Amino acid sequence: MGVYEERVLPRVMDAMCGAKAIHPLRQRVCEGLAGDVVEIGFGSGRNVPFYPRDVTKVAAVEPADMAWRIAGKRVAASSVPVERSGRDGQDLPFADESFDCAVSTWSLCTIPDATAALLELRRVLKPGGGLHFVEHGRAPDESVQRWQHRIEPVWKRVAGGCHLTRPIADLLTSAGFTIIELNDFYEKGAPKFAGAESLGIAISP
Repeated sequence: MGVYEERVLPRVMDAMCGAKAIHPLRQRVCEGLAGDVVEIGFGSGRNVPFYPRDVTKVAAVEPADMAWRIAGKRVAASSVPVERSGRDGQDLPFADESFDCAVSTWSLCTIPDATAALLELRRVLKPGGGLHFVEHGRAPDESVQRWQHRIEPVWKRVAGGCHLTRPIADLLTSAGFTIIELNDFYEKGAPKFAGAESLGIAISP
């Protein structure tokens, strides 16, 4: 990571991802989490206050040291034990079938190989384990998609490699997940090119 990605971007993302307008989305995506949970793209720990009491512990996977430092106070205040357990969602340091649930919030856009990360989540989830997700990606409207393709090259440079055009549902099913809940929508108040959201639960067979 360069200086911008390591020191500046985590602070910017912490501010953006802390917006009160998206708290209800975090609440929704964390509902139903239970047992041992792995969270990829943990960031600065903005999901921590929304972990249900049924969560036993959380293994946080986060590449940026600065993001983990920013998360410190939230982790310390959490009633759920949270441990930084890895840095790369594409290569998880866990045994097969280790977790009851997984969570990913606005992370698949930035991981270089999203398919590899999803295959790793399938590997470490127990059979029937659920991946709870909210991700932005390819818009349902062709007019918005055209803008996404135009903007994406610049967007990736300023937003830490964030992709605008990844087809979230297709990625999940291609990795072998079965989607049991899916809500596609444009996030209120966000530009459509960056606010085409997919929220739901996908099960590892």
